Amino acid sequence: MADAYNLSETSSALLEQGQPHLVPSTATPDTRTPTAAGPTVASSAAVLAAAALLAACGGGGDSAGGNTLASANAASTPYQPLLGTPVPSRLAAQTAVALPTPDQLMDWAERTYPALFPDHQLNQLSGTIIYRFYPKSGNHVGVSGNDVLVLGPMSDNSVTKVGTLAQFADAVAANPAVITQEDAARFLLQAQFSASDADIAAVRSKGYATFLAEQMRAPASPSGLEWLDARGYAGVDNATRYYDSGYPGDYMAWHQLMTSSDAVRKRLALALSEFFVVSLSGLDFAWRSHGIAAWWDMLVANATGNYRTLLERVTLNAAMGYYLNTKGNMKENVATGRVPDENYAREVMQLFTIGLSQLNLDGTDKLDASGNKIDSYTQSDVSNMARMFTGWDIDNTQNVGTFEPVQNRTVPNTAYTRLPLRLTAANHSILPASFLGTNVAAGTDGVAALKTALDTLFNHPNVGPFFGRQMIQRLVTSNPSPAYVARVATVFNNNGSGVRGDLAAVFSAVLLDDDARRLEGLTQNGFGKLREPMLRLVQWGRTFGITSARGSWKIGELGNPATQLGQTPLRSPSVFNFFRPGYVPPSTALSASKTPAPEFQLVNESSVSGYLNYMQGVVRNGIFVNAPDMPNSTSNANNGFDITASYTAELALVLDASALVRRLNLLLCAGQLSAATQGLIVNALNATPLTATSTDNARRDRVAAAVLLVMASSEYLIQK
Repeated sequence: MADAYNLSETSSALLEQGQPHLVPSTATPDTRTPTAAGPTVASSAAVLAAAALLAACGGGGDSAGGNTLASANAASTPYQPLLGTPVPSRLAAQTAVALPTPDQLMDWAERTYPALFPDHQLNQLSGTIIYRFYPKSGNHVGVSGNDVLVLGPMSDNSVTKVGTLAQFADAVAANPAVITQEDAARFLLQAQFSASDADIAAVRSKGYATFLAEQMRAPASPSGLEWLDARGYAGVDNATRYYDSGYPGDYMAWHQLMTSSDAVRKRLALALSEFFVVSLSGLDFAWRSHGIAAWWDMLVANATGNYRTLLERVTLNAAMGYYLNTKGNMKENVATGRVPDENYAREVMQLFTIGLSQLNLDGTDKLDASGNKIDSYTQSDVSNMARMFTGWDIDNTQNVGTFEPVQNRTVPNTAYTRLPLRLTAANHSILPASFLGTNVAAGTDGVAALKTALDTLFNHPNVGPFFGRQMIQRLVTSNPSPAYVARVATVFNNNGSGVRGDLAAVFSAVLLDDDARRLEGLTQNGFGKLREPMLRLVQWGRTFGITSARGSWKIGELGNPATQLGQTPLRSPSVFNFFRPGYVPPSTALSASKTPAPEFQLVNESSVSGYLNYMQGVVRNGIFVNAPDMPNSTSNANNGFDITASYTAELALVLDASALVRRLNLLLCAGQLSAATQGLIVNALNATPLTATSTDNARRDRVAAAVLLVMASSEYLIQK
């Protein structure tokens, strides 16, 4: 296939003989406006009606009389029933999904009343008020909690409350924004792993928020542990020794990402796995594959729950216990000089909650009087907090051992891998402790001490911006604006109903934010992120319907950058993930501007060629599997390409190279391939003619060539 389509030369041209950059897209200029034009105001009566409708919305910036939404207090703002007696939304009564987000409400106001709110404006944030200011009209519209506020000439320059999000739900739903195929695909490629025709249609029909909320509530697909057990990986046999093997864990991880029906939930869990890190490569205990599966299942189960609950389950997870030494962490012993292990206490602060430096709400560093960063914790905080994590150990209360005669060894069952750590009170330190401004009295029991430590971390003001910024990086853009971070952090601090740490609300804020959805990001310098290699493979598999003929799903570790992807899910090289959130590629334009691009830490000359060579074989032939008829790692006469893509829809377009590339551009790139890149690929494909009588192999060669060339292009590799 490479010779027939001259892929080496063409892919080099697509990569521009170098690494992709976070530069403005060179795609054909998008003439779509950020929001669909709404009906014009037909009369002064309509203007007054609109003013009445929106007078409760608030804004920012100065207006006549010096009144601003930024200084408004929604609780004390007078309410005027300017729209008549408010009627609860029919939609809101049916389901909470129908409640519009602040973005949706303000977008609707722009579409419906363009004379009052001319030209799309970006969100601003002040305290709990999210608002937009429209310089041409002098009006503001905003949301504080559930209250809709307006300010400006339309409300006689008084902050006025005209209703709630629930009361506007029907009106917003009746005049939705127009979502194009490209818009929908772009959203899907941020929110999950791939964009299918069906999902694109669903997003266009339902809107972003409703689709996302439905997916967050979707029924859970079979867990990683269930899949391992169903495949027989819990069996005790010297011939297979699954209890001492990590490869079933790799099979489990790839299978979960490639096939699970709850793709949004799995995508969010994968993002969490790169923040709360446990690596299969660092686990060395019996049933380590079940251990990593239990860890993964825990992340999946809590991906849309509460951060405080997730933090406790992370802390008491058995795999984490082995990985960062919480398992068997003993209290101090004055006679021997032993002190509690500080590993988890340090990492839970540095990596899982508050970071190294004190942060403003927008994620920027707080500075002292000399302009220096302010540490968020001290060594004393680490040593004192370490006492809170003593006394916890593996829960073996459900263990039933099996004697294995060849090794003369009793192998435990897998139960302990899914059970939280269990407190042994005698091993817990009861010394007094002081950390992060919190004091724990002497004699405090282990459960109460753990609760105090986790509550202190959870309520630290750093958590919202520290966590929120990294979730934006994983899902949307490597270098989010401070305002974007602040909006997400505000939702972390309060979901609008007084709840802190609501992850469903946080992830919704990340994915529905104006910065994530507006079209300006497509051409904005520095916006977007490099697609992680593992995400590229999963996207390929889901987009083109891969199946395992014998149900093996034996996709193993692919961490070799010279010959494979250079990345495997749940196998980061350390607790610091595959890359650091602040990594800036050296000797690049990004380094000059100090622009973070974390995923580029995986990129070098070897990894670029390794990715292309690996994907060239996989895209055309599938994934080679040894002994696909057997679960264990062995070899037999059935070795072969067990995991393959169907390419059904693509084969139907194969005789029309332009149509084929247009489809791939939509599904893989959300329409972001430039006309020049599309032309280059089409010309390469047409250099090897096909006819109605061409063989199936020739047709598949063309499809595979097209897919590979798209996935080799810099405009694909950079996701915007």
